Amino acid sequence: MEIIKNYIENNKDRFLDELFDLIRIPSISAKPENQLDMARATEYIKESLLNAGADHAEVISTSGHPVVYGERIVDPAKPTVLVYGHYDVQPADPLELWDSPPFEPEVRDGKIYARGADDDKGQMFMQVKAFELMVKTGTLPCNVKFMIEGEEEIGSPSLKQFCVDHKEKLSADVILISDTTMIAQDIASITVGLRGLSYMEVEVTGPNRDLHSGLYGGAVMNPANALAKMIASLTDENNHITIKGFYDDVQEVNEAERNEMAKAPFNLEEYKESIGVNEVVGEKGFSTRERTGIRPSLDVNGIWSGYTEEGAKTVLPSKAWAKISMRLVPNQKSKKIDRLFEEHFKSIAPEGITVNVKSLHGGEGYVSPIDSVAYKAASLACEESFGKKPIPVRSGGSIPIVSDFEEVLGIKSILLGFGLDSDAIHSPNENYPLFNFYKGIETIPLFFNNFAELKK
Repeated sequence: MEIIKNYIENNKDRFLDELFDLIRIPSISAKPENQLDMARATEYIKESLLNAGADHAEVISTSGHPVVYGERIVDPAKPTVLVYGHYDVQPADPLELWDSPPFEPEVRDGKIYARGADDDKGQMFMQVKAFELMVKTGTLPCNVKFMIEGEEEIGSPSLKQFCVDHKEKLSADVILISDTTMIAQDIASITVGLRGLSYMEVEVTGPNRDLHSGLYGGAVMNPANALAKMIASLTDENNHITIKGFYDDVQEVNEAERNEMAKAPFNLEEYKESIGVNEVVGEKGFSTRERTGIRPSLDVNGIWSGYTEEGAKTVLPSKAWAKISMRLVPNQKSKKIDRLFEEHFKSIAPEGITVNVKSLHGGEGYVSPIDSVAYKAASLACEESFGKKPIPVRSGGSIPIVSDFEEVLGIKSILLGFGLDSDAIHSPNENYPLFNFYKGIETIPLFFNNFAELKK
């Protein structure tokens, strides 16, 4: 541990400078105008891996954004850890809500503020710097491979085929991922479950053009009004999703596991205060933690129609749109949910409008066993670094590609993340505490040491 702490202390300013250089590249996978930035990010990561001590690193093309692959093989007979992360980030909009420019990282009150500070550049770069630490101090105990993709924020549409095409290159004993959260800075946790995702866009059309709301209002179906009513009907008074068949494949978590989950520290009042609400809502019969960990959900992610600029324009809009995401639990299949949603949404459309539904992206949920060698190695690493045993938790978030890794590569994943719920990922003023960044670099080499030892 002393070797680890000394290396971090002697290099922490450089680590931060290098991370900032990566963050300054606006690698937004969803926007065509940022394609050159995506390429810049891949080259930066490739050079970072080579400088850290990789024997080989390359940028590999896919049908979408490229993957950065790197490796250091110390002994083919030793275990291999495949590190997964992503270099793409969410759009920074709305820009006016940021307290500092999203791609000009700043440290305020011990936190890095920038888009990608946590998700996932900050966390992914911890893996690169932990790898460097082990190489430069001669303490790397096993083989390492890196697969850093550029499409996670748009559903990783090309990565499954990439894994099929490069299955042998990606062979490993475990996949290590830092793209999740822990309970608190003094309470380590390991994510053992992720929700799946079904993400849809709906288009509702009424008249063949925008109409004068005085001349036509009250006589023609308004698509915006219709859309609002249709969306409102997707959940009932108990916040239960009303789509027929939606819950057919939901695995009910038994009382014993629910009781274990309830032992994790959680202060409801602090939770409400942190996000500025005076009450929580959700599916009746479940706690807040359960609603985001073991139950599916449905939310509107965006909705627009008609005139939205400053001032008044009295139109009855021709069209209305919404983006709707459904978080799924293990055993629910995203393609089936896509189909059920489309059938249901079209069936509830009122007379006078037409509906178009398309799936944007999705993926399956994932549960990781807590009795595996890899989990034990991660648990011991956290215990040594944080001074207490970590708590296994199920996350409300999704990393759709994780279930594909197991299907295609036949490898289990360990979700050893160091973010916090308060890091505002996907939101304005995304941030990442310096403590978490350096703590991750400290803990990751301990995982490698434990994993290599336990795999003997």
